[in-house]
Amino acid sequence: MQNGHSKGNAMRGNQLAFGSFGIKCLDTTWITGRQIEAARVAVTRYMQRQGQIWIRIFPDKPITKKPLDVRMGKGKGDVEGYVFPITPGRIIIEADGVPFAIAKEALRLAAQKLPVTTKFVVRRDYDFKNEQ
Repeated sequence: MQNGHSKGNAMRGNQLAFGSFGIKCLDTTWITGRQIEAARVAVTRYMQRQGQIWIRIFPDKPITKKPLDVRMGKGKGDVEGYVFPITPGRIIIEADGVPFAIAKEALRLAAQKLPVTTKFVVRRDYDFKNEQ
């Protein structure tokens, strides 16, 4: 299968832009639309619809696959789903409007749904003294 090869670190989308907390990817892989949706549901369930979240990636690369027991040739297979090729350093999800402890646990639950190792990041100027 000719999937291409992603190498190097993320040159864009590698800093928090919207929220105070986020999860950053440490691997190179493909993340499917279903995995992103599962992570989003995990975050919103734990945060109980408080605060706000931003999904910073969108699966826009179509992946095709031919059915089983089909001989060579006869054209390209049908689209099976969509993926986002992710590289190390990319911010996947951001959150804001909730306390540090809630955001950390919610994003930990989201990271469990993803096929990459991640790191919890906090905005550099976040003030821990004004916790709710």
